[in-house]
Amino acid sequence: MPPPGPRRVLVAPDSFKGTATAAEVAAAIRDGWLAARPADRVTLAPMADGGEGTLDAFAAAVPGARRVPVEVDGPDGRRVPAAWVLLPDGTGVVELAACSGLPLMGRPAPFAAHTLGLGQAVAAALDAGVDRLLLGIGGSASTDGGTGLLTALGARFLDAAGRPVPLGAAGLAALDRVDLAALRPPPPGGATVLSDVDAPLLGPRGPAAVFGPQKGAGPDDVPALEAGLRRLAALAGGDPGEPGAGAAGGTGFGLRLWGAALSPGAAAVAAALDLARLVAGADVVVTGEGRYDDQTAGGKVPAHVLALARAAGVPVLLVAGSVAAPATPFADAVALVDVAGGAEPALADPVRWLRVAAGLLARRLPDAAAGQAGTAPSR
Repeated sequence: MPPPGPRRVLVAPDSFKGTATAAEVAAAIRDGWLAARPADRVTLAPMADGGEGTLDAFAAAVPGARRVPVEVDGPDGRRVPAAWVLLPDGTGVVELAACSGLPLMGRPAPFAAHTLGLGQAVAAALDAGVDRLLLGIGGSASTDGGTGLLTALGARFLDAAGRPVPLGAAGLAALDRVDLAALRPPPPGGATVLSDVDAPLLGPRGPAAVFGPQKGAGPDDVPALEAGLRRLAALAGGDPGEPGAGAAGGTGFGLRLWGAALSPGAAAVAAALDLARLVAGADVVVTGEGRYDDQTAGGKVPAHVLALARAAGVPVLLVAGSVAAPATPFADAVALVDVAGGAEPALADPVRWLRVAAGLLARRLPDAAAGQAGTAPSR
């Protein structure tokens, strides 16, 4: 249990997608906490798991990191300004959400949306001579199996007449041949995919079934999306059952065809932040995400922060936009929809309600910490 008196508080949340960045979430939690417990010392460590905010997390955590602007074709074909990050050791960090993310769509288009822009950003990093690549792939707008990004890197996806199929999931229905002969190789140090989910490419846990509806797919569309991914896997080879192959609408699968390795994104960002050291130096940790649910345990930020804190014997508190799964692993938890009185006000002003939620957690801290003290390892 944390000692009495002022506490050392580490705030390490993910972004609340579409409403607040991880940095904004962390700052709001700090402000609400200090309003209730002004003597505490609060350290901020905004996190990411490969999705939205991954570039920001690396740029903030690594001294000398530099943003490199690039213009790409967004997921609906419109040109969009984006960026990738060059680290001092020659590593390039590219974020799918910044190039091919769902918020970049004018409106959802489950069969037309594509990942061409991600591939264009990867190509720009390769042209700049990066030694290795880290690829955050959460938050995608498409279910194209990564064919758009591979197209930008030289692959060809052809129909029975030898013509390129359309971009997006729609093209997979006409796919007859996959030609990877002209595919650009990864950089000398390789490419690592930072994935926020461990889903396979196909089946009830795959991207068509689980994430297709979030990208605008209706009940009749999901089987068609699934059939397209199944056709891609049959023609391209690879392992559609590999954990993470289904990440970002199958972009994980496409990147495995390129030769990239799959890795939990939250762990990679945490390593860049030296988060284990920060956790070990705290008396209590606050983490959070927009929606805490059954998918959180599959590699999301709160799950990784919780694992680090358990190893250090530090109580963990959760703030989430909504809580749709038992939050029993945490010493205490607050949902913005509860303190705001509904989803609509919580989404309209998340920063305000994050402050309110953090203040509530801070005032309840002694009881919460005591309740978890019996199960946490000794420090």
